[in-house]
Amino acid sequence: MKLLVFTLCVVFVAAQKPHPCESPKQFEGRFGRFDRVRKLEVFGKFAYDDINRRYREFEFIQTGSKSEFYDKLFLHNEGFEYSMNLRTRICNKTAITWPFRPYAVPPDANFRGTSVLGPSNLGRQHVTINIFDGKTPEGNIYYAITTGEDCYPVTFTFFDKKTGETDRENFFDISLGISDPEAFIPPRGCPP
Repeated sequence: MKLLVFTLCVVFVAAQKPHPCESPKQFEGRFGRFDRVRKLEVFGKFAYDDINRRYREFEFIQTGSKSEFYDKLFLHNEGFEYSMNLRTRICNKTAITWPFRPYAVPPDANFRGTSVLGPSNLGRQHVTINIFDGKTPEGNIYYAITTGEDCYPVTFTFFDKKTGETDRENFFDISLGISDPEAFIPPRGCPP
């Protein structure tokens, strides 16, 4: 009888342990991040396609009184990045030299806890978030913060073990799906 009770307790506790949630495969919204190469804050809009490993962003950069706008398209399955300066209309096509970074919680992620953003005692004026961490197939460490129930990305942080550098991206105003059917077509004027 004790063994049966113990087994039921283990099953109950295991059932309570949160498992990684499933993030949406295609979504769009806004982002903010610190660009370590250019050493400045970058904000913009993005479209993300996990299925075909594609990412499009329109960056806005403000340095003093100077503003720059870029249209960047990353096609990981094809192995190319397109980057167009929208002021000068100069476009570069280069090979992608880094692996695709999914903005989704991997199935083997470690659940680290749940938290609440905003006042939890005032009805629905808060968001429950889940915190995960783990290692990428390349051995780099990541931290993922997602919304509790829907698993939308809030913040993704990657630590590159080779360079010692950190990339952190914050997401907001997310909506499901891709509204522009041409979101992943290279900008006009870019090399074929």
